[in-house]
Amino acid sequence: MTLFTKSLCSACQKIKKEFDLNTLGVKVEELGAHNPAALAHLAWHELVEDAEKTLPILVLNDSSAISDTGKIENYLSKIATSH
Repeated sequence: MTLFTKSLCSACQKIKKEFDLNTLGVKVEELGAHNPAALAHLAWHELVEDAEKTLPILVLNDSSAISDTGKIENYLSKIATSH
């Protein structure tokens, strides 16, 4: 799974602080000028337009995406309790 974030995104920071993403198998990709590979990965998932509207976006292993912060929290909580 991949979590796309931005450094000045408060919802992104909340998710990163709330969960041990590494333990859950979530790779964090921070979008910005310093990381063109993250933008290319986002584009590969056809999520650039979504990312312009809202972040964070969690891309699951089946390539589906969750862009609602509350739904991301719920999904990660379920995974965390199963670990």
